[in-house]
Amino acid sequence: MTSMICALAREVITQITPLYRHGDRSPIKAYPTDPYQESAWPQGFGQLSLDGMRQQFALGQFLRKRYTGFLSEDYERHEIFIRSTDIDRTLMSAEANLAGLFPPNGSKAFNPDLKWQPIPIHTVPEDQERLLSFPLENCPRYKELMNETMKSDIFINISNTYEDFIQMVRNKTGLGRVSLETVWSVHDTLFCEEMHGMKPPSWVTPDVMGKLEVLKNFGFQITFGVYKRKEKSRLQGGLLLDQIIKNISAAAAPSSKQEVKMIMYSAHDTTIVALQEALNIFNGLQPPYASCHLFELHQEQNGLFSVEMFYRNGSSEPYAVSLPGCSQRCPLQDFMNITRDVIPQDWHKQCQIGTNTTDTGKRTR
Repeated sequence: MTSMICALAREVITQITPLYRHGDRSPIKAYPTDPYQESAWPQGFGQLSLDGMRQQFALGQFLRKRYTGFLSEDYERHEIFIRSTDIDRTLMSAEANLAGLFPPNGSKAFNPDLKWQPIPIHTVPEDQERLLSFPLENCPRYKELMNETMKSDIFINISNTYEDFIQMVRNKTGLGRVSLETVWSVHDTLFCEEMHGMKPPSWVTPDVMGKLEVLKNFGFQITFGVYKRKEKSRLQGGLLLDQIIKNISAAAAPSSKQEVKMIMYSAHDTTIVALQEALNIFNGLQPPYASCHLFELHQEQNGLFSVEMFYRNGSSEPYAVSLPGCSQRCPLQDFMNITRDVIPQDWHKQCQIGTNTTDTGKRTR
């Protein structure tokens, strides 16, 4: 009975948008006193590991199972569009994911000994990426907002609370500068080393890792929220949300003949956070490897469309996420109305200092 209900529910899905973080990787960099420099990693810094490949393959299998009956059994080029940032680990994550999502069957297998088929992944050069790589730095107003954030009470309180701890980290790592904005990289390096069985230095205790994790998560919040969240979102994650809404709206248009059933984005933890802050649903925790935020466009029996969101937190089963002010299955028009304040109208203009907007979306001087 349950499978029948699920099947009926899937019949009304008209488009899916998965946004996921890449899989497990090596650290982005080492700190000066780190006993494990780049030579300790088989492919160097910032590269997808074998575990990361397995995580993404499993995510692809999960998507295949969840949307069996909606997606064609075999890969059909008109049904899916994949975009990735132009980074090795996200491109490779997309490849591993697609291997799990679309294993070739029968005549589709060009090599009977290989359960894989080539599927196109689209990208743009890093310096042109404005859809999936956040925070976008070439925005003067955003830099101004971050300077204002650093003068906010919450930022000052956290800075004072952890001042001695940050000084200790600075001394132990040999880094010339460690701050609330940059301390995440120390946690990232130590976390990657721990995940790969590397023994930490004696100063890295569970208490130290716990505090670093708190500061890392706080860093995500101040980058995209905490202070003037709506305006930050218009300059950051609102760009991606705007594109997703445009994709969904095109699929829901009365005259739509769109064949694309899935638009997939392979990106980073900051991409998910920027999007979730724009939606005002970020849980305050770094998205784990291969975590996936799902948008589903549904057509109701009365012909109207609605949006459902789910978040797969790592390898767990996805849980439903509701847009504040709307039901979990949110009518498309309500979804668009509620998120309107975080959608940029003219990103280049709104990025200029002196043309900023308030959280109500009105121009101010």
